[in-house]
Amino acid sequence: MSLEKFLNKAVSSWMNAEGPDSDIILSSRIRYARNLRNYKFPTIFSNEEAREIITSINKIIESKSLQNYGEMDFLEIDNLKSLQKRVLVEKHLISPQLAENSSHGAVVLSDSEDISIMINEEDHIRIQCLFPGLQINEALKRANEIDDVLEAKLDYAFDEDFGYLTSCPTNVGTGLRASVMVHLPGLILTRQMNRIIPAINQLGLVVRGIYGEGSEALGNIFQISNQITLGKSEEDIVGDLISVVKQIIAQERSARQSLVKTSNIQLEDRVFRSYGILANSRVIETKEAAERLSDVRLGIDLGYIKQLSKNILNELMILTQPGFLQQYAGGPLRPAERDIKRATFIRERLKLEEKDR
Repeated sequence: MSLEKFLNKAVSSWMNAEGPDSDIILSSRIRYARNLRNYKFPTIFSNEEAREIITSINKIIESKSLQNYGEMDFLEIDNLKSLQKRVLVEKHLISPQLAENSSHGAVVLSDSEDISIMINEEDHIRIQCLFPGLQINEALKRANEIDDVLEAKLDYAFDEDFGYLTSCPTNVGTGLRASVMVHLPGLILTRQMNRIIPAINQLGLVVRGIYGEGSEALGNIFQISNQITLGKSEEDIVGDLISVVKQIIAQERSARQSLVKTSNIQLEDRVFRSYGILANSRVIETKEAAERLSDVRLGIDLGYIKQLSKNILNELMILTQPGFLQQYAGGPLRPAERDIKRATFIRERLKLEEKDR
């Protein structure tokens, strides 16, 4: 498999699968942070140490130890162009930090892109597993299996009192970050999110934007994850997250029902105005495109729009990002050129969807 496969396919294979509560929960993710004993953390390790770590993990991949999870590709970040790295970030296959600080970094990607193992990011190893819908426990099971394979062949840095040792103290313990990507237009339109976010934070969880820490919540899409990794088991961390997320699901559905009951014609008008803009605009910026796509996805979920697949949001939210636009254009584009190309892609994609149906 080639790098082009990961760059050219907008939607990862796992995104096309249905998952529980997928009208609200776009994806579930488990990420483990791991380091190797007797090596300095990536913030201070030597070039020689970095290369040894890459070589050790590449040998495990070449030994087919993970073959039960599909074909695996090993990509060294140093060998990628800036635009290629940006596309992988937009697909959530690597982190912005790995893309920006890529010296001696690498990533292992599964064919379906539901597994990503980042090497020499903030920690020596970051294991990431993604599932559609609310499937945190399933993602945890898969991540544990991969972690077990690696730990059987590598000497992890582990302390009996503190657990797994990590570069950032907030990850010490289980090294686990469990998160869900949620689409919450109902809570935004009913102005409840400003009340809900502080309540979530008080429960030991954090709400971030679509690309994690420091990113914006484009298209009413938020990432909710745990903050505490020390003093709790993996199962307890995941259980607490699921409990809170289920409450958010109930609140979002209630908000949507309230909008339909009290402002149905206004909501329907909003949905179809956004659809009309997406289907006909010649210039559109990233933020507006995300907002309009959120409206259309809400319209699909509520049954206003029947000719489009709900996966259109997942696909176009990635396809219309700056990196992908330039990848498809074959080179750099100025912001104004990207806005034109974005509008063209959306129009053509909507026409294709309607034609197929």
